[in-house]
Amino acid sequence: MTWKNEAKPLAIGVILFAALYHLPINSIRFNEAVHEALALTHWYAREHVLLCLIPAFFIAGAISVFVNQASVMKYLGAGAKKVVAYSVASISGTVLAVCSCTVLPLFAGIYGMGAGIGPATAFLYSGPAINALAIILTARVLGPDIGLARAIGAVVFSIVIGLLMHFIFRKDERESGLTAAAMPEEESRPLYQTGLTFLSMVAILIFANWGSGGTGFFETVFRLKWWLTGAGALGLAATLSTWYGLPWWKPAVVALAGAGAALWPGGPVAIFATVSVVFAWAIASEKGDLQDWFEASWGFGKQILPLLLAGVLVAGLLLGRPNQEGLIPSQWIANLVGGNSFGANLFAAVSGAFMYFATLTEVPILEGLLGAGMGRGPALTLLLAGPAVSLPSILVLRTIMGLKKTAVFIALVVVLSAFTGFIFGNLS
Repeated sequence: MTWKNEAKPLAIGVILFAALYHLPINSIRFNEAVHEALALTHWYAREHVLLCLIPAFFIAGAISVFVNQASVMKYLGAGAKKVVAYSVASISGTVLAVCSCTVLPLFAGIYGMGAGIGPATAFLYSGPAINALAIILTARVLGPDIGLARAIGAVVFSIVIGLLMHFIFRKDERESGLTAAAMPEEESRPLYQTGLTFLSMVAILIFANWGSGGTGFFETVFRLKWWLTGAGALGLAATLSTWYGLPWWKPAVVALAGAGAALWPGGPVAIFATVSVVFAWAIASEKGDLQDWFEASWGFGKQILPLLLAGVLVAGLLLGRPNQEGLIPSQWIANLVGGNSFGANLFAAVSGAFMYFATLTEVPILEGLLGAGMGRGPALTLLLAGPAVSLPSILVLRTIMGLKKTAVFIALVVVLSAFTGFIFGNLS
């Protein structure tokens, strides 16, 4: 044993012991912050893990097993045409409209299959940032000017951030391009089979998480969300039985399990959880691609979920939930983002990059902050930076694309958001 090898674990042990020794357990604010951390994690587990992350893990696993790697490299790789690559990346993110955590397994899937860092990060930003319902709600609650600026900024950002990431890491991209050029075309299923399979899974992800708050078309879809989710599940069962060799009786067992769960309290979420578990058994017990699919999905879950839950716990401890406070008083944040100075916008961008926003929750949070004196420029900054990244997503991104690329991506989101908010605040 040498002290050099043991210095790091010793330092970590000393820090943890000192933190535990000096825990302010008699402090009301500390106890309330701990409650907020647990409450936010509890809410996240109930509202996002089952309906958002589980479908996302299955989609990510399917990308790594069912999608031809040469096709990914062709359309999203370093050597792909820029117009095609960034159009596909931004449109895909727009269609999904997921939160900063749910997009992570999908990003890991396409990045792991060889997508270029530029298109992959364009997709990473566009998924949570470009959400039609969120933009409509923003315009209605916070004003049409902020809603329009958010829509334009999010679309432009997804492409600009992707292009800048491609330029900064062009050496890595060049090596990936050479690999793609030497990669032979692989035999795969017809495109329509793969496309319909993924369409079914994406439909389940989108409709199971469709929220209320809209009008007209959006509210109609919300009332029908579980019927539409069921239609997506039926479509997935049909494709797997027809083209992937899943025995017909296994989807029937999955359906019966869901019907049985409907007889017990818990509602649609309990049914969804039951169906997910039985479906996992159905494909894990097969051979070949279906078993590989389960193993890939399980691998993404083991890699991502623990870090996400840890990140949500820390975010809740520091910042609390909407309309509740953690260790950092919300009034401090409101004071720091007052006016439209560049400093206020930069602070809004940095704090937004670490806060966790579930889909649509950023609008009521900002409504309260604007009422407390927040400038309109920092409000737009927070809308551009907050939904796209968070402390949980940062922890996971580091394991997917490394510390350097993660730091550059976060820096680009922060800087571009701050400058955009600063300009908007001084023009409005």
